Amino acid sequence: MASFLIPFKLIFLLLLSSHVYSSSSSTNSTEAEVEALLKWKATLHNDTQTFLSSLWVGNNHCNWVGISCDNSGSVTNITLRNYEWRVRGTLDNLNFLSFPNLIYLRLVGNALYGTIPSQIGNLSKLNYLDLDGNYFSGTIPSELCLLKSPFFSLGYNSISGSIPREIGRLSSLSDLRLNQNNLTGKISPSIGGLPNLARLELQNNRLNGSVPKDVGMLMSLNLLDFSSNQLTGPIPASIGNLSNLVFLYFYDNYLSGWIPNEIGLLNSLSQLEFSGNNLTGVIPISIGNLTNLSNLFLGDNSLSGHIPQTYSNFTYFQLSNNHLTGPLPENLCLGGVLIRLGVANNSLTGPIPSSLRECKSLFRAKLEGNHFTGNISDAFGIYPNLVHIGLSDNNFFGELSPKWGQCPNLTSLRISNNYISGKIPFELAEATQLQELDLSSNHLIGEIPRELGALKMMSRLFLSGNQFSGKIPSEIGLLSNLEQLKLASNNLSGPIPDLLGNCLKLFHLNLSMNKLGQSIPSSISNITALQTLDLSQNSLIGGIPQQFGKLQSLEILNLSHNMLNGSIPKAFNDLHGLRIVNISFNQLEGPIPDLKAFHEASFDTLWNNKALCGNATGLRPCVLPPRDNHSHGRRTKVITPTRESEPREEQHGDIFTVLGFNGRVLHESIIEATEGFSSDYCIGSGGHGTVYKASLPTGQVVAVKKLHQSEDSLLLNNLKAFESEIVALLEIRHRNIVQMYGFCSHPKHSFLVYELVERGILRMMLSNNEQAMLLDWEKRLNVVKGLANALSYMHHDHSQPIVHRDVSSNNVLLDSDYEARVSDFGTARILKPDSSNWTSLAGTYGYIATELAYTMRVDEKCDVYSFGVVAIEVFMGKHPGDLLSYLSSPTPVPNDEQILLKDVIDHRLLTPRSRAATDIVTATKVAFACLNANPQLRPSMKQVAQALSRQSLPLSTPFSTVKVGEMLGHVVCNGLITRIEEGLQVVS
Repeated sequence: MASFLIPFKLIFLLLLSSHVYSSSSSTNSTEAEVEALLKWKATLHNDTQTFLSSLWVGNNHCNWVGISCDNSGSVTNITLRNYEWRVRGTLDNLNFLSFPNLIYLRLVGNALYGTIPSQIGNLSKLNYLDLDGNYFSGTIPSELCLLKSPFFSLGYNSISGSIPREIGRLSSLSDLRLNQNNLTGKISPSIGGLPNLARLELQNNRLNGSVPKDVGMLMSLNLLDFSSNQLTGPIPASIGNLSNLVFLYFYDNYLSGWIPNEIGLLNSLSQLEFSGNNLTGVIPISIGNLTNLSNLFLGDNSLSGHIPQTYSNFTYFQLSNNHLTGPLPENLCLGGVLIRLGVANNSLTGPIPSSLRECKSLFRAKLEGNHFTGNISDAFGIYPNLVHIGLSDNNFFGELSPKWGQCPNLTSLRISNNYISGKIPFELAEATQLQELDLSSNHLIGEIPRELGALKMMSRLFLSGNQFSGKIPSEIGLLSNLEQLKLASNNLSGPIPDLLGNCLKLFHLNLSMNKLGQSIPSSISNITALQTLDLSQNSLIGGIPQQFGKLQSLEILNLSHNMLNGSIPKAFNDLHGLRIVNISFNQLEGPIPDLKAFHEASFDTLWNNKALCGNATGLRPCVLPPRDNHSHGRRTKVITPTRESEPREEQHGDIFTVLGFNGRVLHESIIEATEGFSSDYCIGSGGHGTVYKASLPTGQVVAVKKLHQSEDSLLLNNLKAFESEIVALLEIRHRNIVQMYGFCSHPKHSFLVYELVERGILRMMLSNNEQAMLLDWEKRLNVVKGLANALSYMHHDHSQPIVHRDVSSNNVLLDSDYEARVSDFGTARILKPDSSNWTSLAGTYGYIATELAYTMRVDEKCDVYSFGVVAIEVFMGKHPGDLLSYLSSPTPVPNDEQILLKDVIDHRLLTPRSRAATDIVTATKVAFACLNANPQLRPSMKQVAQALSRQSLPLSTPFSTVKVGEMLGHVVCNGLITRIEEGLQVVS
């Protein structure tokens, strides 16, 4: 027994020693991981360190938010997802060699920048690498191709260079996402060496060359996305080998040649998108064999020939902007699943297929710009889901069917420029969701139905170029959401309805070329949003209403060819936004207003009046009346007291200043409507308060900003000054500024009352992929223009200049038509002329003008800088971030390293073309000029607004080659782009 005892003890001691050593080794490894994480945290931005300290709490790192471990305590998962700007810094100081057991590395949706460390390639156990949605730059390290990770995503960054040829070594790879970067060069044929690849996303880069035929070797591929690059050449026939392919996206490239017939072999294909290329030839008949294909997008190419008649059962069918001829397939909606139909701007002929008449699933249809014919009376049926239909610019005849009124969700009906006759059916008023009705340029007769006044959602009513007679229905004045009314070129008679002045959102009114008589109703002056007013070629009499001086937003005014008399009201001198005016062929007399629009007007816009005078071409100078000997040369000054917004109550420290409401009743209604500011009614929160939605007993829905306690205290300490500012803000009337209704100060709570803007915050829309894609380039340009117009009005056209001080994408709202509406004047201060305006730092980080950090002096140029940031953000789809640093770099960037504009704009949209591309280049140059580090070299907002409203010159180079660096230091003057050093004297 003794002989066996010693070996047993020895074995026991050896096992014990081994266990101690293993525990010690594990402990050392764990300590190294903790040390690596904390060391990395210490190198991040200060605010990030604070943020991570709130997540990484306690001694056990395995319990930290975003960190997971195995049973030994070794880190297997590092996940920090969608914290936006709160995780800022680089990965340079994160020692990846300290994490031998790491399986998941997910740092998605943060503000990490710098290069991607090559050390990651040494993580032998890593099978999930996701660095999406950051600001990483530099190239893809070839060492990453050593990984055995099946998931590999570097999308939505600023990575440049080419895709490493070694990518073909990742034989285990099932998901490769390199989309939304600045990758260049050709797609390597080695990509074909990934037999397990199911998802390949390379979209929204600058990849060039042809699509390699080796792609046809990816037999496991489910999704293939090469869209929005610079690929050329034909689509390889080898694509037909991908029998498992469900999604195929090649749109927005420069691909040419015919669509290969082999596409018809992709039996699993559900979505095919080749739009926005240079494809020619006919559409393959074989596509009709793909029984699983639901979405077909071939628009914006040069395809010709007929659409194959075998096509049917599509959900999305988009072939607009080609050269297609012949009829639509008869069975296009045979299966009753067609949702979107787009064949606009081709040369299609024939009648509308009978299957479309019963297509209950139809949601949106665009058939305009073709040669379709047939009697429109019975060509279309009743569509319970239809929202938009465009039939303009075709050859339809017959009368409008009352059935259009039975489409309950219809918001847009466009049938202009056809041969439609008869009357507008009054039943159309039953389509209560209708927002746009365009029947212009037809042969319609009779009176405009007064029943249209029941369409409360109507914002655009276009009936010009017909043969309507009778009076303009006064019920049109009930359309409180009406923004554009065009009734020109008809036979309308009688007076302009006085109730039209109730259409307070109207910004375009054209009643020209009719037989309207009597005087211009003064109520039109209530429409302070008016930008264009055309009453020309009628029989209007009397004087121009004195109240027209209230039309502060008016830009274009045409009163020519009437019988107006008297002098032009002196109040016209307040119309500083007026750009174009025509008052010819009237009986007006006296001096013209002291405005640029009149001084620079051509003679033919002023002539043929009774006795106009003033400083303008063709007019005689005005003769001053002799002085009264008793006046001693003094002028009589008339002071008209301004009526205070009423009612106003002061009781027990309660103060109300409210437009159009009883203050006490409104206060109680808001408390009741929000159930004492319950979180159930909260729709947003900002730096100055929380916003609630309140439905008032009057039926009006308003936004209520309940001020934070700190703001409330400031208000109570300086109530009189605050009230004077609110009263000034209540006077603001501009279509791009959220209307303030009033405020309430109360010992328990204070709040501001605003109109409710439907679509909400611009930043939220840009951050949501689905909503951002609805915000196309035209809408984004209009957002930028609207913001510029609002700030120009605040700075230059208000009685006292107002600086917003917190212009950001959080304080820009979008209405139902995606019009920009500036909100949140919580930090605004009315500037006193010649004052220094020194103040505490206010604003939103990332939008604040650089000089505020050291001067603390607030003036209009601070808003100009913030506008520039927001404008670039609108075009990029996200905050400019690193681009601002690039723009402000004192070191010139070599030409071959210049950032291209097409690579920084929002890649969720198709690359802008033609007019949109030109306008975006112009607007971006204006935005860059606003970011000048020297505030004195920034343009004024009036200059910005004028530049954006002018016709842009055509691009001298293709949009795809426009370089950001070459756009710096420019301003726009008189429609021309000039160096700011040269143009400053001109535009100042």
